Amino acid sequence: MNITYKFDISPSTEQIIEVYNSSTIKRPTDDKERIAKMYANSNLVITAWHDEKLVGIARSLTDFCFCCYLSDLAVRLDYQHQGIGKKLIALTKEKISNQASLILLAAPAALEYYPKIGMDKIDNGFVIRRSE
Repeated sequence: MNITYKFDISPSTEQIIEVYNSSTIKRPTDDKERIAKMYANSNLVITAWHDEKLVGIARSLTDFCFCCYLSDLAVRLDYQHQGIGKKLIALTKEKISNQASLILLAAPAALEYYPKIGMDKIDNGFVIRRSE
């Protein structure tokens, strides 16, 4: 299967919602305006395509020189276990340079995945949870 990775395409909100709904990621997909804002305010989006179909996406907030928060990593369920998520992370890391740390908050279902692809678990993080 030929998967193409792109940095210069902003998928439609509908395409993003389709990927989220067909993966295991939990996002407010019933709020199209909120999803659109999430992407309008992100500065690094890498997408994975099978022909014209969006099959994966990595959305980050970064300064490109010290830190990068990988906020969303989603791959359609029927495209998982093919290395697409791993490649999206590798491309994110490539774009931000070796000077920047790559940070993410894992969903409970994904806690076993990230160490398998070379990420270290950290214990020194804190969060103020959103109210909605």
